[in-house]
Amino acid sequence: MKKDQMIMGIETSCDETAVAIIKNGREIAANVVASQIESHKRFGGVVPEIASRHHVEQMTIVIEEALKQANVTFSEIDAIAVTEGPGLVGALLIGVNAAKALAFAQNKPLVPVHHIAGHIYANRLVTELKFPLLALVVSGGHTELVYMKEHGHFEVIGETRDDAAGEAYDKVARTLNMPYPGGPHIDRLAQAGNPTINLPRAWLEEGSYDFSFSGLKSAVINTVHNAEQRGETIAPEDLAASFQDSVIEVLVKKTEKAVAEYGVEQVLVAGGVAANKGLRNALEKVFSENPAVELVIPPLSLCTDNAAMIAAAGSVMFEKGIRADLSLNANPGLDIELYNQ
Repeated sequence: MKKDQMIMGIETSCDETAVAIIKNGREIAANVVASQIESHKRFGGVVPEIASRHHVEQMTIVIEEALKQANVTFSEIDAIAVTEGPGLVGALLIGVNAAKALAFAQNKPLVPVHHIAGHIYANRLVTELKFPLLALVVSGGHTELVYMKEHGHFEVIGETRDDAAGEAYDKVARTLNMPYPGGPHIDRLAQAGNPTINLPRAWLEEGSYDFSFSGLKSAVINTVHNAEQRGETIAPEDLAASFQDSVIEVLVKKTEKAVAEYGVEQVLVAGGVAANKGLRNALEKVFSENPAVELVIPPLSLCTDNAAMIAAAGSVMFEKGIRADLSLNANPGLDIELYNQ
């Protein structure tokens, strides 16, 4: 009888200390996340030094809880997968050094994982991937279209040139005096409003799959300030709906165009902004009319940063023979295309 493959994943790229154990690449045996949102909320964003300190405090506790939830010991773990980058360098270092210590102490293979590859492979915990596929990655620091012709092959065909979608959401939320993280608050407010305010769509040059949300963010801020100077009141729900409408239209139309050009079988949505109801609804509407392409959106628990996605990606990398030695270091600017095998 074939032994189940058990991969432990460790994720500390930003402000979640997370450890998970995945069985055979697709089954979650444990997925533990210690969030730091309450600590960073008063600052309006993540403070790197505070994030790193919390990771140090939580790491051992989260590892032990994951083993307990999965009801396994280290003897049953086949490899330790860890986020190498990108992310906050101090935060990444905590996870990388914890993973190296475990790999050394337990004599286990060490598997480096790209954070965005993790977000993409969160979808494999929902259903098996079908190639070729296109992944729309939308998170706080990344907005990308990634083409994959097979497991472990990543081709970035479009990326953000300035503010990522998640950054724009947080900055607009701050303008509307909403707490961090702003995305969920804007999404909820938008559901109650109407997109009656004319805001720009950054399509960029013909044929480009790149994104730009800095101009849109500035347009929202200017709209608010101009109204204040004139003594006018703008309904915040209408402004939120108009902003969200602009973001979603660009994301969906560029994804739709890339699907047609690249002839993919599956569209995966990945990253924290994949939890956005407006985006999910818009994509479901478009792809319900295109039965030749399967749309896969992970549950909310797998959209935000977690370690199950790192273990899922790590399982594929492990099977491909990707290993790191104890010289592995945090790489805050890591390019996903360097992971192509």
